[in-house]
Amino acid sequence: MPEAIVTCDNLVKIYKVADLEVVALQGLDLEVVPGEMMAIVGASGSGKTTLLNILSGLDVPSAGRCVVDGNDLTRLSEAQRIAYRRHIVGHIWQQSGRNLLPELTVAANVELPQLLGGVRASQRTRHAEELLELVGLRGYGKKKPAQLSGGEQQRVAVAVAIANEPTLLLADEPTGELDSVTASEIFKLLRSLNKELGLTIITVTHDVAVAAVMDRTIAIRDGRTSTETVRREEPLEAVDASVARASTVIGLSSETHRESILIDRVGRLQLPKEALEAVDFRGRAEVRILDDHVELWPAGVLAAGNGSGKADANKQ
Repeated sequence: MPEAIVTCDNLVKIYKVADLEVVALQGLDLEVVPGEMMAIVGASGSGKTTLLNILSGLDVPSAGRCVVDGNDLTRLSEAQRIAYRRHIVGHIWQQSGRNLLPELTVAANVELPQLLGGVRASQRTRHAEELLELVGLRGYGKKKPAQLSGGEQQRVAVAVAIANEPTLLLADEPTGELDSVTASEIFKLLRSLNKELGLTIITVTHDVAVAAVMDRTIAIRDGRTSTETVRREEPLEAVDASVARASTVIGLSSETHRESILIDRVGRLQLPKEALEAVDFRGRAEVRILDDHVELWPAGVLAAGNGSGKADANKQ
């Protein structure tokens, strides 16, 4: 496996509001390999947008470690952070007003990040034309954003985000304001850029259908990574013993995906809601360690001698 382009190790982010402290991330671990197209999902307040803001260099972790393409985001100076945002990451927002300047033409919007990056005028113009053709908007350069549909505006936003050839593209609900057909077209575009340019893409989304077309989907709950769903590349029974994950059949179709519970470096895990509803743990579990697997039982079941008879019903 190639070396990770994104590494988050025990990442913590605490916001102070008046006299209160709000913990948005509490010990999150994450690794992303180059060329991966990954979705991050979770309920509102789970910490997914906070994570994206940290990866984009817009926010700074309170504790832990976060490295992107060799850049330690906890140690960058202000000048280094600006250079990082210009050249290492591209960002697409849900609202078109955050992606494009309405008073500029489409071509000028695509040229602007290059201008700030020190690219010569002739090169900027040529590259902007190439990017607009790449996103399917050849000949749109002289239009203003208000003259475009929502899907077309997001295509321009993609061109703006990759104008300086970033290593990592971050998308925060990029199809949240689009209809399902247009949203599908945008994600087909992102997939084509992922394949053609080898671009690593991380998307925050609430859309389960979108997450299903990704290489990998990470669910965040209460500021920590909870479960991981990957596209199936091997039979379910083929288990890599070097990966500390527990197999489960909860979630997306087992024909195309396999979902796993993530276990952090100190052994913590979060059982899916479905597991907690199916088995009454009442906040405590007993652990049985066998030769090739670990079993979790509701506290007291093993002591009562019911272990062997209820294994199929209670084992998670």
